[in-house]
Formats: sequence, C-alpha cells, structure tokens
Amino acid sequence: MKDVAIVTDSTADLTPELCAEYDIVVVELGFSIGDRTYMNTDLTQEEFFAEMAKSPELPKTSQPSVGTFVEVYREQLERAKDIVSVHVSNQLSGTIESAREAARQFGDRVHVVDSLNLSFGEGIQVLQAARAAATGATAQEVVKLIESLRERVQMIVGFDSLENLAKGGRIGKVSALLGSMLNLRVMITVNKEGAFEPVAKSRGAKAALDETMRWVAGKMGDCHRGRFAVMHAMSPDKAEWLRERIASMYEVVEMHVVQAGPVIATHTGTGWGVALIPIETSDV
Repeated sequence: MKDVAIVTDSTADLTPELCAEYDIVVVELGFSIGDRTYMNTDLTQEEFFAEMAKSPELPKTSQPSVGTFVEVYREQLERAKDIVSVHVSNQLSGTIESAREAARQFGDRVHVVDSLNLSFGEGIQVLQAARAAATGATAQEVVKLIESLRERVQMIVGFDSLENLAKGGRIGKVSALLGSMLNLRVMITVNKEGAFEPVAKSRGAKAALDETMRWVAGKMGDCHRGRFAVMHAMSPDKAEWLRERIASMYEVVEMHVVQAGPVIATHTGTGWGVALIPIETSDV
C-alpha cells in the first residue's frame, strides 16, 4: 500500500502519459453540445471546435458529481493510506465542492486542496505533488507543498476573442476590458483568490504575444530558471513561438506544451497561455 494517492480533475489538462508516469488519478468534467453529452477527453481539440462551431449555443459544461468522487476515493483508499485531491479554483468551478462533500465520508483520509488556478496552473501543482508523494512524503507534507506552490505559480491566458468568455458568464472583472472591444486580443491572469483578472489588451496577434512575454519576464524577475507550460486552444503556432522564446531566455527545468481541453476551451475559445514557477537558487 502506498502512502499518498494523488487525485485531480480534467481541467488540469494533464496528458494521459503524464498521469500514467506519475500515477495521477483524474476525475473528468463533462460537457454537452445540443443533446449529446461527452467527457472531457472524448473529443480531440479539433473535433471539439468543429462541433462547437456547428452549434448555435455554447456547450454546457458540468462538474463531477459527489457520487463520482466517492467512488474514486473509495477505490484509491484500497491502495493508499491517504489521498490528496487537488482541484480547479472554487471561483471558476463547483468541482471542489463536490470533492469536499465526498471527502467527508472518509474522515481525515482525504485532503482536498484548492489549486486557486486551472489548466497547467493547476497541473504544475499536481505534478509536483505527485513527485513528492512518490518520494515518500506524507499527505500533510504534500498539502503543505501545494499551498506553497500555489503562491508562486503564475499564469497568463490570451484570447483571440472574449466572445465565449462573455457568453459563458465567467468574465468577472475582465468585463472592465470589454466595452466594444471584443475584437481585441485580451490577456488575463488568475489572481491570488483564484479568479480571473485582466492584465493587458493589444491589437494583433504579434503584439499580444510580445505582451505575453513581457508579462513572463516581469513574473520571472531576477530568476533565470523555471518550470513552464505553454497552453493553447487551436493555436499551435503561437504555442511554439512562446516555447521557443522562453527556451531562449531562461534555463528551462521543465517545459510542457499543452492543448486546452474542451471544458476550458468552451469558455476561452481559441487562444494561448503560459504557466510558470520561478525557481530560486535555493530551490530543489
């Protein structure tokens, strides 16, 4: 029996290969287009955007049920002493509330942690948690690590359009940038409370990517080493440009190029993003 099992949700955008390598269990969010219902990994990104384009309405996304979490937790506790369950920000989804309600059925053996992030801003935390668990860290030590990491994780997301985010009702304070400027490239971050917050806006893809890298440089500060992920929704060329720029500017300890899953892409539309953790000299 292992000490700690790591559970997360599919908004972390972890690939099946990474989950298999680090023994991470993923609870899937779902979505529906018209009268058809899917799990987050049922369609490729290309298939999802093709289906979304055919539909007169945005897909409807759904969080996992309490029962789904109970089933996953029960199964994992047959092979682990404890569970650390890391999830998308409470400000962006009700997923963590389902996880917390399910966890109550297992006493103090299930530790639910709010990443206060999403996509690879969440995924980086989950990976580091899984690595710590694999080296023998206790559940309490893994939770403490995540709480430290989430203070340091930085993420920026750029949108080709704010149309999907506005329609989905998750625009929050980003509405300050809306006005009549839905045609602008707008960049947002996830703040310390786990909610979207505007960062910048620019006209044209090149200017937006340059602005993204200025933001990266600002968050890296004097650090020259870091863990990075570049995310994209139907924008592989932008992702590759960002990957190359980051690699030319920093010592990259870890780099992932990630396709945003359908649940996230429903609200973002096409776009790009960067998640990072600066690594200080004293860090392992």
